[in-house]
Amino acid sequence: VFLSDPLCSGCLAPRRCRRPGSEQAGGVTLSPIEHQHWHPVAGADEVGPQLVAALLLAQPLVLWRDTSGAIQAWADQCPHRGARLSLGRVCAGRLECPYHGWQFDASGQCVQVPALPAFTPPASHRSQVFAAREQGGLIWVCLDAAGPSSGRALPIFEAEADAQLYKLNCGPYEVATSAGRIVENFLDMAHFGFVHEGWLGMRQLPDGVTGHATEIPSYQVETTPQGLRASGCRAWQPRSSVHATAAAQIDYNYEVIAPFTAVLCKVAPAHSVALPSFRESIALFVCPLTPSSSRVWFRLAVADMAPDEAALRDFQHTIFMQDKPVLESQLPKTLPLAPRAELHTAADKASVAYRRHLSQLGI
Repeated sequence: VFLSDPLCSGCLAPRRCRRPGSEQAGGVTLSPIEHQHWHPVAGADEVGPQLVAALLLAQPLVLWRDTSGAIQAWADQCPHRGARLSLGRVCAGRLECPYHGWQFDASGQCVQVPALPAFTPPASHRSQVFAAREQGGLIWVCLDAAGPSSGRALPIFEAEADAQLYKLNCGPYEVATSAGRIVENFLDMAHFGFVHEGWLGMRQLPDGVTGHATEIPSYQVETTPQGLRASGCRAWQPRSSVHATAAAQIDYNYEVIAPFTAVLCKVAPAHSVALPSFRESIALFVCPLTPSSSRVWFRLAVADMAPDEAALRDFQHTIFMQDKPVLESQLPKTLPLAPRAELHTAADKASVAYRRHLSQLGI
């Protein structure tokens, strides 16, 4: 989605320009590229026997589970008279429209029209069905009419396979800004000393330590098949995690593994944490609701097999609630991809690489 105003990065023309194959939503050009990727839309525990309304890339969805427990994601619009299917109900494994009671089987095919009991609905009488998967405690949807393009896989959070890490989800959070702005903030370390002062950042170093607390030392950024990787990142933090006992310089690595999915791994010096060999990975999963609104989850993977889950969630909640008002204040809400739309420094290498990556994808 989400080219910046006032220029389209594809042709450097004013935003009223529309590239071939694009769509309009709320007056903003949406690229079909986003439709070819998987996006999280809901927590897996949110979708049970009842219908659940969701939104992805300005497309209303209805989520439900069929008789096998498999997740279904359909356009939230009955093909008969356009009523919201999410206002209906599930009857014996069929989705029933709230308006005229049309029933659809799990493939999307209409199988019953109550007003015409003897009528056999033709193949054209069907709902629009999207590809849906369940992974990492979330429901993922791809809007591509042909299914995920080129067999595109769901983003893989590598820590998921590490049996020595405990996993749990935090969120969702509704944020009035674009998905790109949220991912860029996740990659940004220079804001720690100001937005997260006393937590993930500090303005003054501990006594006896020379240097500058807010300085971001040089780090490396490289492209990957999925996006980018930033390594050798370091930041001074007074409270790097729930187990922190002292301020320390924390080692970070970041990776963008899908347009709106990123992962960080952080390790604190042993003297600064209560648990020996403590490490953690945090995945950021963003659902682009519209060009200027998003839904956010974090998946934590921590080297603590008997954690206080409430404490972990409270810590993550505190950090993101510090980020949220700043994110929602940024203008434009869409992430500017034109190189000179905003100013950059060497501390912004990761975010500059991220913008370049989105531009190269055609987003």
